[in-house]
Amino acid sequence: MLHAAALAATGHQRFVAGALYVVATPIGNLADITLRAIHLLSRVDAVACEDTRMAAQLLGHLGLHKPLLALHAHNEQGASAAVLARLAQGQAVAYISDAGTPAVSDPGAVLVAQAAAAGFTVVPVPGASSALAALCVAGDTAGAGFRFVGFLPAKGGDRRTALGAVLTDAGTQVLFEAPHRIAELLAELAAAQPARRVTLARELTKQFETIVSLPASGLPAWLAADANRSRGEFVLVLHALPVAAVAEDAVPGAALHVLHVLLRDLPLKQAVALAAEISGAPRKALYQQALAERDAADPQA
Repeated sequence: MLHAAALAATGHQRFVAGALYVVATPIGNLADITLRAIHLLSRVDAVACEDTRMAAQLLGHLGLHKPLLALHAHNEQGASAAVLARLAQGQAVAYISDAGTPAVSDPGAVLVAQAAAAGFTVVPVPGASSALAALCVAGDTAGAGFRFVGFLPAKGGDRRTALGAVLTDAGTQVLFEAPHRIAELLAELAAAQPARRVTLARELTKQFETIVSLPASGLPAWLAADANRSRGEFVLVLHALPVAAVAEDAVPGAALHVLHVLLRDLPLKQAVALAAEISGAPRKALYQQALAERDAADPQA
């Protein structure tokens, strides 16, 4: 019945032999797969995928069996050649990631670029996206468009630089984060931009889906209130800052991040002085921010 519905809805559409189909798959709820995706997966000659086990499970749910080609972050450059060889033979190949839309944080971009450069047709088959799912329930009324950040670097200077860029951007931004780093990220956001509204979406479309919108200052406590809240995959929408919050004399987000890092190891006055020297931000404003952070961390100070 499912395949009959997919055929009825999309069977009249043009199917291109020798084309690469970039197919979005569910991010948790299997019911979110589209009829077009089902029809195309039933027609292609092979399926390239991020994880053959995950792909086999999805295809099994759909009653499909296809040759599977592993193409993931660690082999994408070389594995793309095998896909292109099939396209050159006139075969149609689908590419799917483990969940959601390929090439958006997940692998796929290298394959698409190589296929297009070789002159093959590349066809998007849109569907589930955790970034768009979180955005549509964020209620970010001040936003105009958004910047997709994805996962920040795991640690070190690269992470600090990337987070500094996030904090400097006053527009809407979408971040991904893993469960073992979510507490650290929320603490950094709370310290640097406590008033900024953040929508946190956890386990989207799954049984324990959780969506909460709070000022960044309230997120660490919300997370700590229940150990289960640290489980799963996270999407964060940093709401756009209102115009009033981006005044010329406001402390830039990057300067706040520098201050936050220095306050971990230095006395307040020394941290403020160094932060002002490094960032060029007003010392007085940084001092007020440092006092606010200290008072928030220790109300008895």
